[in-house]
Amino acid sequence: MSPAPTRWRPLPWCTVNNDADDQGSRIFHVALEQDWTAARLAGSYRVSTLGVTLETEGFIHASRADQWRGVLARFYADVTEPMVLLEIDPSRLRSPVVDEPPAPGLVETFPHVYGPIDLDAVVGVRPIRRDQPPSPPGG
Repeated sequence: MSPAPTRWRPLPWCTVNNDADDQGSRIFHVALEQDWTAARLAGSYRVSTLGVTLETEGFIHASRADQWRGVLARFYADVTEPMVLLEIDPSRLRSPVVDEPPAPGLVETFPHVYGPIDLDAVVGVRPIRRDQPPSPPGG
């Protein structure tokens, strides 16, 4: 794997957090069901966001329990393919998780996974139905 592009390297003031030990510190990722199925066959999940790979973006976008619904509404509103919500235990990841703003000038931070998501770090997978989004713990 090639290194992350310079523009996406963790910033010095960002928080690296791989020591999650409770449900409240779990992170979430909205995925196309077909991408999750492919990941299970490949051995790890490598999709950063809708239509963008880890190799292209340099990290995988994730969100906390209080953020994933906003991500779903903002970035996946027009998606008609089946989707799932991945619940990830950061303490099981071999890749670092960095809390940082998604773009310069923004204050809210999101967890970014700087490497593939290990399958054993995914502790829950819930189908996303447009008429009734899933409700993960703490969300």
